[in-house]
Amino acid sequence: MRYIWTLAQKDLRLLFRNKAALFFTFGWPLVIAVLFGAIFSSPDEHSPRIAIAVVDEDQTSGSREFTAQLGEGKDFNVLAAGRDAAITLVRQGERAAALILKKGFGEAGQRLFYGDPPKVELWSDPTRAAEAGMIQGLVFKMAAERFNRVFSDPGAMRGQVRQGLESLKSAPDVQDANRVPLTRFLNELDAFLAVPQPGQGGGGGRPQWQPIEIEEHAVARPPYAGPRNGYQVTFPQGILWGIISCVMTFSISFVTERTHGTLMRLQASPITRFQLLAGKSLACVLAILIVVTCLIVLARLGFRVTPQSFPLFLLAVFSTMIAFVGMMMLLASLGKTEAAAAGTGWAIMLPLSMLGGGMVPLFIMPGWLAKVGYLSPVRWGILALEGSIWRRFSLSEMAVPCGILVAVGVACFIAGVRWIRLDK
Repeated sequence: MRYIWTLAQKDLRLLFRNKAALFFTFGWPLVIAVLFGAIFSSPDEHSPRIAIAVVDEDQTSGSREFTAQLGEGKDFNVLAAGRDAAITLVRQGERAAALILKKGFGEAGQRLFYGDPPKVELWSDPTRAAEAGMIQGLVFKMAAERFNRVFSDPGAMRGQVRQGLESLKSAPDVQDANRVPLTRFLNELDAFLAVPQPGQGGGGGRPQWQPIEIEEHAVARPPYAGPRNGYQVTFPQGILWGIISCVMTFSISFVTERTHGTLMRLQASPITRFQLLAGKSLACVLAILIVVTCLIVLARLGFRVTPQSFPLFLLAVFSTMIAFVGMMMLLASLGKTEAAAAGTGWAIMLPLSMLGGGMVPLFIMPGWLAKVGYLSPVRWGILALEGSIWRRFSLSEMAVPCGILVAVGVACFIAGVRWIRLDK
Protein backbone atom coordinates (compact mmCIF):
# COMPACT_ATOMS: atom_id res chain seq x y z
CA MET A 1 0.00 0.00 0.00
CA ARG A 2 2.96 2.30 0.68
CA TYR A 3 4.06 2.04 -2.96
CA ILE A 4 0.55 2.82 -4.22
CA TRP A 5 0.33 5.90 -1.99
CA THR A 6 3.78 7.09 -3.09
CA LEU A 7 2.84 6.77 -6.77
CA ALA A 8 -0.42 8.66 -6.16
CA GLN A 9 1.47 11.49 -4.42
CA LYS A 10 3.86 11.68 -7.35
CA ASP A 11 1.01 12.08 -9.85
CA LEU A 12 -0.72 14.74 -7.74
CA ARG A 13 2.53 16.74 -7.51
CA LEU A 14 2.87 16.59 -11.28
CA LEU A 15 -0.72 17.79 -11.65
CA PHE A 16 -0.20 20.80 -9.39
CA ARG A 17 2.99 21.75 -11.26
CA ASN A 18 1.17 21.81 -14.62
CA LYS A 19 -0.62 25.20 -14.59
CA ALA A 20 -2.69 24.51 -17.69
CA ALA A 21 -3.91 21.15 -16.40
CA LEU A 22 -4.54 22.72 -13.00
CA PHE A 23 -6.77 25.43 -14.51
CA PHE A 24 -8.82 23.02 -16.61
CA THR A 25 -9.17 20.69 -13.63
CA PHE A 26 -10.14 23.25 -10.99
CA GLY A 27 -10.86 26.61 -12.67
CA TRP A 28 -12.76 25.66 -15.81
CA PRO A 29 -15.51 23.68 -14.02
CA LEU A 30 -16.18 26.69 -11.79
CA VAL A 31 -16.39 28.95 -14.84
CA ILE A 32 -18.91 26.57 -16.43
CA ALA A 33 -21.04 26.39 -13.28
CA VAL A 34 -21.12 30.14 -12.60
CA LEU A 35 -21.48 31.29 -16.22
CA PHE A 36 -24.28 28.93 -17.17
CA GLY A 37 -25.89 29.40 -13.77
CA ALA A 38 -26.14 33.12 -14.43
CA ILE A 39 -27.57 32.47 -17.89
CA PHE A 40 -30.22 30.04 -16.69
CA SER A 41 -31.16 31.94 -13.55
CA SER A 42 -34.77 33.11 -13.56
CA PRO A 43 -35.54 36.84 -13.72
CA ASP A 44 -36.87 36.68 -10.15
CA GLU A 45 -33.45 35.72 -8.85
CA HIS A 46 -31.57 38.52 -10.51
CA SER A 47 -33.80 41.38 -11.56
CA PRO A 48 -31.53 44.34 -12.22
CA ARG A 49 -33.28 47.67 -12.06
CA ILE A 50 -33.53 49.71 -15.24
CA ALA A 51 -30.97 52.50 -15.23
CA ILE A 52 -32.56 55.86 -16.04
CA ALA A 53 -31.66 59.52 -15.62
CA VAL A 54 -34.32 61.79 -14.13
CA VAL A 55 -34.44 65.53 -14.77
CA ASP A 56 -36.66 67.58 -12.45
CA GLU A 57 -37.34 70.86 -14.22
CA ASP A 58 -40.34 71.61 -12.01
CA GLN A 59 -38.61 71.53 -8.62
CA THR A 60 -41.84 71.36 -6.64
CA SER A 61 -42.85 69.10 -3.80
CA GLY A 62 -44.96 67.03 -6.22
CA SER A 63 -42.11 66.48 -8.68
CA ARG A 64 -39.62 65.71 -5.91
CA GLU A 65 -42.05 63.21 -4.39
CA PHE A 66 -42.49 61.50 -7.76
CA THR A 67 -38.70 61.34 -8.28
CA ALA A 68 -38.26 59.84 -4.84
CA GLN A 69 -40.97 57.29 -5.63
CA LEU A 70 -39.07 56.25 -8.77
CA GLY A 71 -35.82 55.81 -6.84
CA GLU A 72 -37.30 53.96 -3.88
CA GLY A 73 -39.06 51.32 -5.99
CA LYS A 74 -37.51 48.08 -7.22
CA ASP A 75 -37.90 48.88 -10.91
CA PHE A 76 -35.50 51.79 -11.52
CA ASN A 77 -31.93 52.77 -10.77
CA VAL A 78 -32.34 56.55 -10.75
CA LEU A 79 -29.64 59.13 -11.41
CA ALA A 80 -30.56 62.79 -11.04
CA ALA A 81 -29.05 64.95 -13.79
CA GLY A 82 -29.58 68.02 -15.92
CA ARG A 83 -31.35 67.83 -19.28
CA ASP A 84 -28.24 67.89 -21.50
CA ALA A 85 -26.29 65.53 -19.25
CA ALA A 86 -29.18 63.06 -19.07
CA ILE A 87 -29.64 62.95 -22.84
CA THR A 88 -25.89 62.52 -23.29
CA LEU A 89 -25.90 59.55 -20.90
CA VAL A 90 -28.62 57.93 -23.02
CA ARG A 91 -26.72 58.61 -26.22
CA GLN A 92 -23.57 57.04 -24.74
CA GLY A 93 -25.49 53.98 -23.60
CA GLU A 94 -24.87 54.64 -19.90
CA ARG A 95 -28.63 54.95 -19.20
CA ALA A 96 -31.56 53.23 -20.86
CA ALA A 97 -33.61 56.42 -20.93
CA ALA A 98 -33.91 59.97 -19.62
CA LEU A 99 -37.16 60.97 -17.91
CA ILE A 100 -37.72 64.73 -17.79
CA LEU A 101 -40.40 66.12 -15.47
CA LYS A 102 -41.48 69.32 -17.20
CA LYS A 103 -42.40 72.56 -15.49
CA GLY A 104 -45.92 72.46 -14.12
CA PHE A 105 -45.64 68.76 -13.26
CA GLY A 106 -46.45 69.26 -9.59
CA GLU A 107 -49.30 71.70 -10.22
CA ALA A 108 -50.86 69.44 -12.85
CA GLY A 109 -50.70 66.59 -10.38
CA GLN A 110 -53.03 68.54 -8.10
CA ARG A 111 -55.71 68.75 -10.79
CA LEU A 112 -57.62 65.51 -10.95
CA PHE A 113 -60.71 66.45 -12.91
CA TYR A 114 -59.75 69.09 -15.43
CA GLY A 115 -56.82 70.56 -17.31
CA ASP A 116 -53.77 68.82 -18.73
CA PRO A 117 -52.19 65.89 -16.83
CA PRO A 118 -48.60 66.01 -15.53
CA LYS A 119 -46.22 65.91 -18.46
CA VAL A 120 -42.90 64.11 -18.79
CA GLU A 121 -40.46 63.69 -21.65
CA LEU A 122 -38.97 60.28 -22.32
CA TRP A 123 -35.70 60.25 -24.23
CA SER A 124 -34.61 56.75 -25.15
CA ASP A 125 -32.26 54.92 -27.48
CA PRO A 126 -34.25 53.70 -30.54
CA THR A 127 -32.27 50.44 -30.46
CA ARG A 128 -33.68 49.75 -26.98
CA ALA A 129 -37.36 50.03 -27.83
CA ALA A 130 -38.36 47.16 -25.55
CA GLU A 131 -36.87 48.91 -22.52
CA ALA A 132 -38.53 52.18 -23.50
CA GLY A 133 -41.92 50.47 -23.61
CA MET A 134 -41.26 48.87 -20.24
CA ILE A 135 -40.30 52.24 -18.76
CA GLN A 136 -43.51 53.83 -20.03
CA GLY A 137 -45.59 51.06 -18.47
CA LEU A 138 -43.81 51.35 -15.12
CA VAL A 139 -44.17 55.15 -15.07
CA PHE A 140 -47.90 54.81 -15.81
CA LYS A 141 -48.16 52.29 -12.99
CA MET A 142 -46.49 54.63 -10.50
CA ALA A 143 -48.67 57.53 -11.59
CA ALA A 144 -51.77 55.35 -11.09
CA GLU A 145 -50.54 54.36 -7.62
CA ARG A 146 -50.10 58.04 -6.76
CA PHE A 147 -53.63 58.75 -8.01
CA ASN A 148 -54.95 55.85 -5.93
CA ARG A 149 -53.28 57.15 -2.76
CA VAL A 150 -55.07 60.47 -3.16
CA PHE A 151 -58.42 58.74 -3.64
CA SER A 152 -57.91 56.58 -0.56
CA ASP A 153 -57.29 59.60 1.71
CA PRO A 154 -60.57 61.58 2.23
CA GLY A 155 -58.73 64.58 3.70
CA ALA A 156 -56.29 64.85 0.83
CA MET A 157 -59.11 64.23 -1.61
CA ARG A 158 -61.19 67.09 -0.18
CA GLY A 159 -58.17 69.35 -0.46
CA GLN A 160 -57.81 68.42 -4.12
CA VAL A 161 -61.53 69.03 -4.73
CA ARG A 162 -61.53 72.44 -3.03
CA GLN A 163 -58.41 73.51 -4.89
CA GLY A 164 -60.10 72.39 -8.09
CA LEU A 165 -63.19 74.46 -7.31
CA GLU A 166 -61.10 77.57 -6.70
CA SER A 167 -59.09 77.07 -9.87
CA LEU A 168 -62.23 76.30 -11.88
CA LYS A 169 -63.74 79.70 -11.14
CA SER A 170 -60.97 81.48 -13.04
CA ALA A 171 -59.77 78.77 -15.43
CA PRO A 172 -59.65 80.38 -18.89
CA ASP A 173 -59.52 77.09 -20.80
CA VAL A 174 -62.87 75.77 -19.45
CA GLN A 175 -66.00 76.72 -21.40
CA ASP A 176 -69.01 77.99 -19.48
CA ALA A 177 -71.09 75.07 -20.75
CA ASN A 178 -68.73 72.71 -18.97
CA ARG A 179 -67.95 74.90 -15.97
CA VAL A 180 -71.46 74.63 -14.41
CA PRO A 181 -71.83 70.80 -14.41
CA LEU A 182 -68.19 70.33 -13.38
CA THR A 183 -68.67 72.77 -10.46
CA ARG A 184 -71.82 70.94 -9.38
CA PHE A 185 -70.01 67.59 -9.54
CA LEU A 186 -67.09 68.81 -7.42
CA ASN A 187 -69.43 70.32 -4.81
CA GLU A 188 -71.33 67.05 -4.51
CA LEU A 189 -68.09 65.10 -4.30
CA ASP A 190 -66.87 67.42 -1.53
CA ALA A 191 -70.11 66.86 0.38
CA PHE A 192 -69.77 63.10 -0.06
CA LEU A 193 -66.21 63.12 1.26
CA ALA A 194 -67.29 65.13 4.30
CA VAL A 195 -69.63 62.35 5.45
CA PRO A 196 -67.83 59.84 7.76
CA GLN A 197 -67.89 56.38 6.29
CA PRO A 198 -68.63 53.22 8.32
CA GLY A 199 -65.48 51.98 9.97
CA GLN A 200 -63.56 55.22 9.32
CA GLY A 201 -61.36 55.98 12.30
CA GLY A 202 -61.90 52.49 13.65
CA GLY A 203 -59.49 50.68 11.48
CA GLY A 204 -61.78 50.23 8.47
CA GLY A 205 -61.50 53.39 6.38
CA ARG A 206 -62.87 54.31 3.00
CA PRO A 207 -62.24 51.59 0.42
CA GLN A 208 -59.53 52.43 -2.07
CA TRP A 209 -60.40 53.05 -5.69
CA GLN A 210 -59.05 50.39 -7.99
CA PRO A 211 -59.94 49.24 -11.49
CA ILE A 212 -60.06 45.57 -10.47
CA GLU A 213 -59.78 43.65 -7.23
CA ILE A 214 -57.47 40.65 -7.21
CA GLU A 215 -57.58 38.24 -4.32
CA GLU A 216 -54.17 36.63 -3.91
CA HIS A 217 -53.56 33.13 -2.61
CA ALA A 218 -50.20 31.52 -1.99
CA VAL A 219 -49.64 28.08 -3.47
CA ALA A 220 -47.19 25.93 -1.55
CA ARG A 221 -44.43 24.76 -3.84
CA PRO A 222 -43.85 21.00 -3.66
CA PRO A 223 -40.28 20.03 -2.80
CA TYR A 224 -39.82 18.23 -6.11
CA ALA A 225 -41.04 21.17 -8.23
CA GLY A 226 -37.58 22.04 -9.45
CA PRO A 227 -34.34 23.82 -8.62
CA ARG A 228 -34.49 26.96 -6.50
CA ASN A 229 -32.03 28.75 -8.77
CA GLY A 230 -30.05 28.23 -11.94
CA TYR A 231 -26.88 27.35 -10.06
CA GLN A 232 -28.47 24.16 -8.72
CA VAL A 233 -28.72 23.06 -12.35
CA THR A 234 -25.25 24.12 -13.45
CA PHE A 235 -23.09 23.10 -10.49
CA PRO A 236 -23.70 19.39 -11.21
CA GLN A 237 -22.52 20.22 -14.74
CA GLY A 238 -19.47 21.96 -13.29
CA ILE A 239 -18.68 18.96 -11.08
CA LEU A 240 -18.86 16.65 -14.11
CA TRP A 241 -16.55 18.93 -16.06
CA GLY A 242 -14.08 18.84 -13.17
CA ILE A 243 -14.22 15.05 -13.15
CA ILE A 244 -13.80 14.93 -16.94
CA SER A 245 -10.78 17.22 -16.69
CA CYS A 246 -9.22 14.88 -14.11
CA VAL A 247 -9.88 11.92 -16.39
CA MET A 248 -8.22 13.60 -19.37
CA THR A 249 -5.27 14.88 -17.33
CA PHE A 250 -4.40 11.49 -15.83
CA SER A 251 -5.05 9.47 -18.98
CA ILE A 252 -2.71 11.73 -20.97
CA SER A 253 -0.09 11.72 -18.20
CA PHE A 254 -0.18 7.93 -18.23
CA VAL A 255 0.60 7.91 -21.95
CA THR A 256 3.30 10.55 -21.44
CA GLU A 257 5.05 8.47 -18.79
CA ARG A 258 4.85 5.42 -21.05
CA THR A 259 6.30 7.17 -24.12
CA HIS A 260 9.08 8.75 -22.03
CA GLY A 261 10.01 5.40 -20.50
CA THR A 262 9.01 6.36 -16.94
CA LEU A 263 6.75 3.33 -16.57
CA MET A 264 9.50 0.97 -17.72
CA ARG A 265 11.89 2.42 -15.14
CA LEU A 266 9.22 2.06 -12.44
CA GLN A 267 8.79 -1.60 -13.41
CA ALA A 268 12.48 -2.11 -12.73
CA SER A 269 11.81 -1.18 -9.09
CA PRO A 270 10.02 -3.54 -6.70
CA ILE A 271 6.60 -2.33 -7.89
CA THR A 272 4.09 -4.70 -9.43
CA ARG A 273 1.82 -3.93 -12.37
CA PHE A 274 -1.16 -3.90 -10.00
CA GLN A 275 0.49 -1.36 -7.69
CA LEU A 276 1.40 0.87 -10.63
CA LEU A 277 -2.14 0.95 -11.99
CA ALA A 278 -3.62 1.28 -8.52
CA GLY A 279 -1.36 4.27 -7.75
CA LYS A 280 -2.45 6.03 -10.94
CA SER A 281 -6.11 5.31 -10.15
CA LEU A 282 -5.75 6.51 -6.56
CA ALA A 283 -4.21 9.78 -7.74
CA CYS A 284 -7.17 10.33 -10.07
CA VAL A 285 -9.60 9.52 -7.21
CA LEU A 286 -7.93 12.04 -4.88
CA ALA A 287 -7.90 14.73 -7.55
CA ILE A 288 -11.61 14.18 -8.21
CA LEU A 289 -12.39 14.40 -4.49
CA ILE A 290 -10.45 17.67 -4.19
CA VAL A 291 -12.26 19.15 -7.21
CA VAL A 292 -15.70 18.11 -5.98
CA THR A 293 -15.01 19.37 -2.46
CA CYS A 294 -13.85 22.77 -3.69
CA LEU A 295 -16.82 23.16 -6.02
CA ILE A 296 -19.46 22.16 -3.49
CA VAL A 297 -17.97 24.44 -0.82
CA LEU A 298 -18.00 27.38 -3.25
CA ALA A 299 -21.51 26.45 -4.36
CA ARG A 300 -22.77 26.43 -0.79
CA LEU A 301 -21.03 29.62 0.34
CA GLY A 302 -21.52 31.75 -2.73
CA PHE A 303 -24.53 30.43 -4.65
CA ARG A 304 -26.90 28.84 -2.12
CA VAL A 305 -26.42 25.36 -3.59
CA THR A 306 -26.68 22.82 -0.78
CA PRO A 307 -27.35 19.09 -1.24
CA GLN A 308 -30.71 18.07 0.15
CA SER A 309 -29.09 14.88 1.40
CA PHE A 310 -25.34 14.70 2.03
CA PRO A 311 -25.30 10.88 2.29
CA LEU A 312 -26.96 10.62 -1.13
CA PHE A 313 -24.62 13.30 -2.47
CA LEU A 314 -21.62 11.26 -1.33
CA LEU A 315 -23.18 8.20 -2.96
CA ALA A 316 -23.58 10.13 -6.22
CA VAL A 317 -20.00 11.43 -6.06
CA PHE A 318 -18.44 8.02 -5.40
CA SER A 319 -20.54 6.32 -8.09
CA THR A 320 -19.57 8.97 -10.63
CA MET A 321 -15.97 8.76 -9.53
CA ILE A 322 -15.91 4.99 -10.08
CA ALA A 323 -17.35 5.41 -13.57
CA PHE A 324 -14.87 8.03 -14.69
CA VAL A 325 -11.79 6.50 -13.10
CA GLY A 326 -12.63 3.40 -15.11
CA MET A 327 -12.97 5.57 -18.22
CA MET A 328 -9.60 7.13 -17.43
CA MET A 329 -7.99 3.71 -17.50
CA LEU A 330 -9.74 2.84 -20.76
CA LEU A 331 -8.72 6.12 -22.45
CA ALA A 332 -5.10 5.62 -21.31
CA SER A 333 -5.04 2.32 -23.18
CA LEU A 334 -6.26 3.83 -26.48
CA GLY A 335 -3.51 6.34 -27.29
CA LYS A 336 0.03 5.47 -28.33
CA THR A 337 1.26 9.07 -28.09
CA GLU A 338 0.25 12.13 -26.06
CA ALA A 339 -1.35 13.78 -29.09
CA ALA A 340 -3.26 10.62 -29.99
CA ALA A 341 -4.41 10.17 -26.40
CA ALA A 342 -5.60 13.76 -26.17
CA GLY A 343 -7.38 13.65 -29.53
CA THR A 344 -9.02 10.29 -28.87
CA GLY A 345 -9.99 11.24 -25.34
CA TRP A 346 -11.68 14.52 -26.24
CA ALA A 347 -13.28 12.94 -29.32
CA ILE A 348 -15.00 10.54 -26.92
CA MET A 349 -15.65 12.81 -23.94
CA LEU A 350 -17.04 15.85 -25.76
CA PRO A 351 -19.90 14.00 -27.49
CA LEU A 352 -20.66 12.13 -24.27
CA SER A 353 -20.75 15.46 -22.43
CA MET A 354 -22.98 17.15 -25.00
CA LEU A 355 -25.43 14.24 -25.14
CA GLY A 356 -25.41 13.80 -21.38
CA GLY A 357 -26.27 17.39 -20.46
CA GLY A 358 -22.78 18.58 -19.59
CA MET A 359 -23.11 21.61 -21.86
CA VAL A 360 -26.85 22.17 -22.17
CA PRO A 361 -29.28 21.06 -19.42
CA LEU A 362 -31.27 17.98 -20.34
CA PHE A 363 -34.64 19.69 -19.92
CA ILE A 364 -33.78 22.09 -22.77
CA MET A 365 -32.86 19.33 -25.24
CA PRO A 366 -35.37 17.95 -27.76
CA GLY A 367 -37.01 14.74 -26.59
CA TRP A 368 -35.26 12.46 -29.07
CA LEU A 369 -31.83 13.90 -28.25
CA ALA A 370 -32.42 13.51 -24.53
CA LYS A 371 -33.20 9.83 -25.16
CA VAL A 372 -29.90 9.38 -27.02
CA GLY A 373 -28.24 10.81 -23.91
CA TYR A 374 -29.16 7.64 -22.02
CA LEU A 375 -26.03 6.14 -23.60
CA SER A 376 -23.77 8.72 -21.90
CA PRO A 377 -22.39 8.17 -18.39
CA VAL A 378 -22.32 11.97 -18.08
CA ARG A 379 -26.12 11.95 -18.08
CA TRP A 380 -26.27 9.44 -15.24
CA GLY A 381 -23.64 11.33 -13.28
CA ILE A 382 -25.56 14.59 -13.58
CA LEU A 383 -28.83 12.85 -12.74
CA ALA A 384 -27.31 11.31 -9.61
CA LEU A 385 -25.89 14.66 -8.48
CA GLU A 386 -29.16 16.47 -9.22
CA GLY A 387 -31.05 13.76 -7.36
CA SER A 388 -29.14 14.55 -4.19
CA ILE A 389 -29.03 18.35 -4.69
CA TRP A 390 -32.53 19.36 -5.79
CA ARG A 391 -34.57 16.46 -7.19
CA ARG A 392 -34.98 14.92 -3.70
CA PHE A 393 -34.40 11.37 -4.90
CA SER A 394 -34.95 8.57 -2.47
CA LEU A 395 -32.34 5.87 -2.00
CA SER A 396 -34.25 3.56 -4.32
CA GLU A 397 -34.43 6.27 -6.99
CA MET A 398 -30.68 6.84 -6.70
CA ALA A 399 -30.07 3.13 -7.25
CA VAL A 400 -30.60 3.29 -11.03
CA PRO A 401 -28.14 6.10 -11.97
CA CYS A 402 -25.59 5.04 -9.36
CA GLY A 403 -25.82 1.39 -10.39
CA ILE A 404 -25.30 2.28 -14.06
CA LEU A 405 -22.30 4.44 -13.18
CA VAL A 406 -20.66 1.70 -11.13
CA ALA A 407 -21.28 -0.84 -13.90
CA VAL A 408 -19.76 1.47 -16.52
CA GLY A 409 -16.75 2.13 -14.31
CA VAL A 410 -16.06 -1.52 -13.60
CA ALA A 411 -16.43 -2.50 -17.27
CA CYS A 412 -14.16 0.29 -18.50
CA PHE A 413 -11.55 -0.38 -15.80
CA ILE A 414 -11.38 -4.08 -16.62
CA ALA A 415 -11.08 -3.34 -20.34
CA GLY A 416 -8.43 -0.66 -19.72
CA VAL A 417 -6.33 -2.90 -17.47
CA ARG A 418 -6.42 -5.70 -20.05
CA TRP A 419 -5.51 -3.49 -23.01
CA ILE A 420 -3.07 -1.04 -21.45
CA ARG A 421 0.62 -1.34 -22.20
CA LEU A 422 3.34 -0.21 -19.81
CA ASP A 423 6.12 -0.32 -22.37
CA LYS A 424 6.55 1.76 -25.49
